[in-house]
Amino acid sequence: MELIVGNRQAVFDIERLMRQAPQVELKVKHYFSKGVYARELHIPAGVILTGEIHKFENLNILSQGKIEVLTEKGMQEVAAPFTVVSPSGTKRIARAITDCIWTTIHGTDENDLNIIEKTFIAKSEQEWLEFCNANQLEFKL
Repeated sequence: MELIVGNRQAVFDIERLMRQAPQVELKVKHYFSKGVYARELHIPAGVILTGEIHKFENLNILSQGKIEVLTEKGMQEVAAPFTVVSPSGTKRIARAITDCIWTTIHGTDENDLNIIEKTFIAKSEQEWLEFCNANQLEFKL
């Protein structure tokens, strides 16, 4: 399997700069049902944020608001309702134009948030590349 995610280094560079600025605490809600975990993120208008590196493809739903987000087609302004399947290895950056609700959905019966994070999230580029090697994924920047 070959994975391609454009503008990845730019996202990391912007993220490093963003960490030097005051941080905003975002409201998060967690939902669990048989075989499904959903993480609902409430993003105030004007907030710029980056996402984690997801090890597996996942479903993302913008259920409220308007946001400019990095997709496989580049930066796009999208408005709710908007749904996208993110390929594994995706690292997004976004800017909320209005107050938004963005939900990421993973297939799992697990309900321990620490285990879910370890299972689905690569905390660094190095961890992501090790995951690719271990799972014979070819990843192109």
